[in-house]
Amino acid sequence: MEELSAGPLVPAVVKPEASRAAAAADTGASAAASGDTFPASTSEPDKDFLCPICMQIIKDAFLTACGHSFCYMCIITHLRNKNDCPCCGHYLTNTNLFPNFLLDKLLKKTSARQISKTASPVEHFRQALQKGCDVTIKELDTLLSLLAEKKRKMEQEEAERNMQILLDFLHCLRKQKVDELKEVQTDLQFIKEDINSVEKHRMDLYRARDRYSVKLRMLDDSGGRKSWHSSLDKSSSGLISSPLNLRGGLSSGSHTKKNDGKSQINSHGHGVQRRDAVTGSDSPHINQSGLALVRKKRVHTQFNDLQECYLQKRRHAADKPHSQQERDMSLISREGYSAGLEDFQSVLTTFTRYSRLRVIAELRHGDIFHSANIVSSIEFDRDDDLFATAGVSRRIKVFDFSAVVNEPTDAHCPVVEMSTRSKLSCLSWNKYAKNQIASSDYEGIVTVWDVTTRKSLMEYEEHEKRAWSVDFSRTDPSMLVSGSDDCKVKVWCTNQEASVLNIDMKANICCVKYNPGSGNYIAVGSADHHIHYYDLRNISRPVHVFSGHRKAVSYVKFLSNYELASASTDSTLRLWDVKENLPVRTFKGHANEKNFVGLTVSSEYIACGSETNEVFVYHKEISKPLTWHRFGSPDMDDAEDEAGSYFISAVCWKSDRPTILTANSQGTIKVLVLAA
Repeated sequence: MEELSAGPLVPAVVKPEASRAAAAADTGASAAASGDTFPASTSEPDKDFLCPICMQIIKDAFLTACGHSFCYMCIITHLRNKNDCPCCGHYLTNTNLFPNFLLDKLLKKTSARQISKTASPVEHFRQALQKGCDVTIKELDTLLSLLAEKKRKMEQEEAERNMQILLDFLHCLRKQKVDELKEVQTDLQFIKEDINSVEKHRMDLYRARDRYSVKLRMLDDSGGRKSWHSSLDKSSSGLISSPLNLRGGLSSGSHTKKNDGKSQINSHGHGVQRRDAVTGSDSPHINQSGLALVRKKRVHTQFNDLQECYLQKRRHAADKPHSQQERDMSLISREGYSAGLEDFQSVLTTFTRYSRLRVIAELRHGDIFHSANIVSSIEFDRDDDLFATAGVSRRIKVFDFSAVVNEPTDAHCPVVEMSTRSKLSCLSWNKYAKNQIASSDYEGIVTVWDVTTRKSLMEYEEHEKRAWSVDFSRTDPSMLVSGSDDCKVKVWCTNQEASVLNIDMKANICCVKYNPGSGNYIAVGSADHHIHYYDLRNISRPVHVFSGHRKAVSYVKFLSNYELASASTDSTLRLWDVKENLPVRTFKGHANEKNFVGLTVSSEYIACGSETNEVFVYHKEISKPLTWHRFGSPDMDDAEDEAGSYFISAVCWKSDRPTILTANSQGTIKVLVLAA
């Protein structure tokens, strides 16, 4: 993926007024440095005291033969270039300059008077002492007493101010802690209510299980008695009918004992099962107990995130209007749960259900004719029966998913293969017409293919640069959208040869996606680090621009009609609420700084690739990875070497099932399944 480089900064236009203000500021600064300024509170100095050259108070005054006074350095500098008076133009040389002692004296007196007018009483007193003013000891004692009293008063006022600041801080802190305490008390009340609800529901489950066990045991006991009576009748009839059939009678008797023993074993087995339902000592229950421990460990590992999720959902449910709460409670009244607890239980169940990714199939995408094997896109068809791959090998390959998973061969042949003129960047199946698939390529061409005939139905060549993304609408099968490096988003109709809509943007388009619930809304990920959400009925401006990523947005995918996930080369995924136009969560854990590594979503899970040659799976409610899987050699050294050379390039969920297709830049495709 190529990002736009930062353009040059536009120079700021400096206005003449600003220039003059800056010059005045510089002049004031130089004057302050020279010490020849009058206090700001006084009136402007007499113009006769200003040097005609520098327009500042004359410093070290010198008089010319023509009667004009200047600063010594000013007039000397002037005479180095010209031999005339700056005021009257008379001929003038250095020999015609004389010190102006009178003006210097007047300037010093004027400056002293100005200072005395603005000086503080302390300054006056200090000057008087420096001049040798006579002061008696009694007067000094009086002054010292006054100064001590003044000092105490100032210290008292300073202490009062400090106490007031401290008191304000403590009041603010108390208010904050009281608010936190109220929040904690509310949360504790939620937890208490939920504990009672869960305990009640658990006891109901125990009672239901006990009733089921009793019924099952009664059925087994009834079946055992019937078999015992039938065997007894058979043995009795055998003994009576033939007294010589002693061996047969014994045989029947032993068979009866055998059946009776089996019945006792079954009965004993059910008794053990019932006891182990409480103690958990039976082997199936040991496995269940072990699984429960593993799930508890997952909870403790992500406890902080789960805690935040629980409190957020519980508070949100409590903040709903009363009518909405009643509707929610009516839906779950059979369990006695609050709406927030019900939501969180669903999150907890789906989060702890899986802990790893297991490989169930693997195949190679490359062939002997093409050394470039990067898989740029991998997508399931409408019914999840077929999946298609595309990449830099300039081929679209369609595989039978069932054959890939169930037939243990190293080399799986595609059921359909179509060649293209350019490297491919993206695929999108039509969700209504099973045989249609769209592709975008590096030459900017968007093509709609018929998989059955292996021929293109439509080719759109309006993009001027590489097209990164294409997507069919889920609500209107004839509409599709594409985005390109030419900074344009184009909407196409399979019944027309030209684009239907055109959106001009200011940065490269990296990804586009239709909202699954409406053909009027699309999300656009751009190299400007933003996601632009458009209503196609009014493309003059986006409905909302989602900001938060620090680099280009490489993928956008909808989890639902209102939930949008995005991936960026800032190594984060983000979840957005397109209904409320709010950020929801940021996911971190994978590495992605320069490549397209893939993004896929289901109703609960988000998966993406990483530049460490790993696949990461996130639960949408938890910001840290749920699990991950590394491609490459089992040998750790080789795996580390490959991690630096290869990256995951495409991922795709199989509808809402725990199966995911993954591919990397080496051309390896793996079918992974979430496992406990």
